[in-house]
Amino acid sequence: MEVTLQETARQKAQEILFRNGSPIGLLGSSQAYKQVWARDSMICGLGLMLSGEEGQAIHRASLRTLQAYQSPLGNIPHNVGFTGIPDPALIAHGGALRVGDDPPKVVVDTAHAGCIDNSLWFILGNYYTFMTDGDLGRLRSAWPAVLRAHTWLRYQDSNECGLLEVHEAMDWADLFANRYNSLWPNVLWFAAHKALGAMAEALGEGAGPYLEAAEDIRFKVNTLLWVGPEVSKDLEWVENHRKEWLYPIRLTTTHLQERPYFLPYMAFRDYCDRFDTFGNLAAVLFGLASEAQADKIFDFIRTRGVDRPHPIKAIHPPVMPGDPDWREYYRLRNLNLPHQYHNGGAWPFIGGFYVAALVKAGRLQEAGRQLERLAEMNRMSRSGGEWDFNEWFHGESGQPSGFAGQSWSAGMYVYAYESVRRGECPVFNAGFGW
Repeated sequence: MEVTLQETARQKAQEILFRNGSPIGLLGSSQAYKQVWARDSMICGLGLMLSGEEGQAIHRASLRTLQAYQSPLGNIPHNVGFTGIPDPALIAHGGALRVGDDPPKVVVDTAHAGCIDNSLWFILGNYYTFMTDGDLGRLRSAWPAVLRAHTWLRYQDSNECGLLEVHEAMDWADLFANRYNSLWPNVLWFAAHKALGAMAEALGEGAGPYLEAAEDIRFKVNTLLWVGPEVSKDLEWVENHRKEWLYPIRLTTTHLQERPYFLPYMAFRDYCDRFDTFGNLAAVLFGLASEAQADKIFDFIRTRGVDRPHPIKAIHPPVMPGDPDWREYYRLRNLNLPHQYHNGGAWPFIGGFYVAALVKAGRLQEAGRQLERLAEMNRMSRSGGEWDFNEWFHGESGQPSGFAGQSWSAGMYVYAYESVRRGECPVFNAGFGW
């Protein structure tokens, strides 16, 4: 029986994940990013937990490492790695995580220490690990660290509005100007509470407060970041409970009237009108978005070509020099110039979320078509070979960029493949309350 392109990509992706495994967990890549990154490793866990015992063992090692280096206040580190390991991604820092240690030591990197989604993904990583392996003993052992991460996150809600306030460039796009009540972290905040509820229930504790908080977050994300008839704004409630939101809500209602997507952030008397692909797809996958909202999001992607030349670009449109959200630090190593990296580059791992979100929305035929395109994308190579699983691609030319052998490009392909094959998203499906 002939092996299809999608099946070949599934096998190649798993080989990369296993190759990038280490005693301390999953490395970002075998070529660069040679640390256990909280965000990357937990996202890859979605694929690793579907890759047999070897894959699950790598993911559990990542969880143990992140938990071992949790801060006294409960924050999960951005990344953890061995000192003295040559790494081309760290050329600005001497070419290694730290030099001079003999023998090498495991240390916490502090270059992006304030990133907020590390702790969010740690909660989710523990959740889908338990939902996949059913190991109640492991969950019970991890639970105190999960609760400390949740407590740290609660203190990131500086005005106690129920949503997270995030410093600039402190979510997955850690070289980009999203800030304050931004979409992506708060969609994860919603998902984390649903996950906490399920874990608490399994441990015989009360799920109610977590699930109530999730619905409160859904209400507030919709109130603040969706502009259109799909959400009815209760301005009397805002006046009585969150008066600081009145100005930006009236501003977006007047200026925009309607948008087919969640806005990327709302700040102090300020907002951004741009399509944040990852945040909107996560809203669909985790069930924060309604069916009507999901339809508008997918139609926008199709009609604006956000999934071309590859699935899928990180934002649309890109930020141009002179725009309010342009920052001179976007020029760092030529990364965030328009149509590149976070600024409109196409990322295979987000493509995996795109496929999964299509499956979640019941658009199975389109999900299969996009999975085929994602396999083709991961097969491309800068060196003339095949199956590089590159980090990102130029948003106009479609050329592969960044480092090859990227774990989350591989991990999210596995998750996307299994979502299409099964006709439902593993764990994040109706059977599990999503």
